[in-house]
Amino acid sequence: MSWRGGRGPRRPREPIEQRVRSFVQRNSGNGYFTRVSTLPQKFGISEERAWEIVGELLADGSLDSVDDRRTGEMKLCGPGQEYAVLGRARERRRSGDGGQRRGGPGRSRDGPRRGGRAGHGTGD
Repeated sequence: MSWRGGRGPRRPREPIEQRVRSFVQRNSGNGYFTRVSTLPQKFGISEERAWEIVGELLADGSLDSVDDRRTGEMKLCGPGQEYAVLGRARERRRSGDGGQRRGGPGRSRDGPRRGGRAGHGTGD
């Protein structure tokens, strides 16, 4: 048995353009935009390369984009999904979820968890 658990040969890795396209389309299918600024970190590519890929995918119609009015950042979504994603974001705001995916009740960005002891386990 091999270290892969005997699953057979590995599939060849998809080109980076296809992985970015799939990632953005999966996010928009789940109701979220993808900021262009997250692509270099997510895929381990340079910011310049991220913009090249985004330009190609926008030009061939694989993705759509919107500009965030508050930040000016470009956000990406699947083709024709702009209004669906905006609608889901509006629903999250109305329900009080705010679209926050991390943390949870009792957590804040600048303080310890509820029930935790300040200064313990923080490396201070």
